Amino acid sequence: MGGTRTKGGTLAVPEVVFGFGAHSGVGEVADLLRMTEQADRDGLDVFSLSDHPYIGGRLDAYASLGFLLGRTRHISGLANVTNLPTRPAPMLARMVTSLSALSGGRVVLGMGAGGIWDRICDMGVPRLSPGDAVDAFEEAITLVKLLSGGGPPVTFRGRHYRVDQIEPAPVEAPPVWTGSVGPRSLAATGRVADGWIPGHAADWLSDRYRTSRPVVDEAAAAVGRDPREIRTVFNLPGRITDRPLPATRDRDGRWTGGSAAQWAEELTGAVLEHGAGGFMLFSADQGAPDPGFLGRWAGEIVPAVREAIAKETG
Repeated sequence: MGGTRTKGGTLAVPEVVFGFGAHSGVGEVADLLRMTEQADRDGLDVFSLSDHPYIGGRLDAYASLGFLLGRTRHISGLANVTNLPTRPAPMLARMVTSLSALSGGRVVLGMGAGGIWDRICDMGVPRLSPGDAVDAFEEAITLVKLLSGGGPPVTFRGRHYRVDQIEPAPVEAPPVWTGSVGPRSLAATGRVADGWIPGHAADWLSDRYRTSRPVVDEAAAAVGRDPREIRTVFNLPGRITDRPLPATRDRDGRWTGGSAAQWAEELTGAVLEHGAGGFMLFSADQGAPDPGFLGRWAGEIVPAVREAIAKETG
């Protein structure tokens, strides 16, 4: 995946990315392998895996990413999003730079402050207050970037992370996309991240997006960053129908799907009119798509959106 360089390192992704949420159950390994390899052949940009290490029936996100990147050639991998409290930032930096070196840069670092704290604490991780969790989240992103890209040894003195004279990896940090929800974590995204995944599968017409994205942009501008550097990537559930539907949104205004042509029109508008930077496909129940669904996404909808965007942007 070719890309451009940003302040956050080498952005090994195109201007608009198209991906999907993959299976992550231990009993779904065959589906996971088949669909990730299919997506790679079909030209999708990224696959994502959930990261819930306290659930015994789930595959470990990073072990799975490494294995899948070794079986593919073009597609990038993302933990959507990394359960940061269970993965200390200095070791996370080593892990993602190693994956990037091994895969030729095909990694995106998804980051979250920690959601289900009762279960996180069940793994022996000390509970953080919401404010402290966000502070640790911002420190972690900063530290991962400091420990990447070469340079002199790093000494970092934060409230939650401390390292002394640690040599950075000679590999650029991958792009960092966050799953921020609250105002403080949204502002942290604006200051230090490269992308934002709105929570609760909110899309570009939702109140959540309309009220949250300005917080990201204002925080970015306040530290001298161009807000346009921070892409919005939408987790997008829905269904693809054989015929056009009279309504593609429910009573609450949430996208529910439609024909391939309706999807293409909607997503093209999301990019050109609302600045969408990417889409991660999920099934209507927010699970992994089946092979037929994924095939229509990669073979019909994504090419149509790419063509429409290219036509409009020259």
